[in-house]
Amino acid sequence: MIVRTLLRAAGLLLGLVVLMQVITVERDNPPITGTIVTPPAVTSVLRRSCFDCHSNETVWPWYSRVAPVSWLVAHDVHEGREHLNFSEWRPLARETKQRRLGDIIEVLREGEMPPGIYTPLHPEARLSMEEVAALQNWATTALAAELDEVAVPAAPGVPPSH
Repeated sequence: MIVRTLLRAAGLLLGLVVLMQVITVERDNPPITGTIVTPPAVTSVLRRSCFDCHSNETVWPWYSRVAPVSWLVAHDVHEGREHLNFSEWRPLARETKQRRLGDIIEVLREGEMPPGIYTPLHPEARLSMEEVAALQNWATTALAAELDEVAVPAAPGVPPSH
């Protein structure tokens, strides 16, 4: 009796998992409109540790095709791109770049990226202390450069100086 109940439960669970495969999610890589330009060492770290969720160059692993995990992966990638997308960096407004660079500095300081749910299946994405420091230094320098480029409006009738 117990065996029959367990077999029925297993069959129902298997049927549910098969049925969940009907609900698909979008696993896309939209066009790249302007990838961020960084020093080669920074680019290497960003590509290895950040681009899967924060670019239009996501490498979709096999498990991103199996529900319900596919739902979580697609959600995380789309949300990551919404917050910060290195493939759409150059067209961003200066103020947006400043905010994003500040966010990068903050999440690195707090140890929030890459997230703990990502690194067990992607151990190569883990950041060493040296890599965190290099990314923070780059982001701090880039933020300072963006702040220095803020244009001061010229007085009426006076052409802007360059």
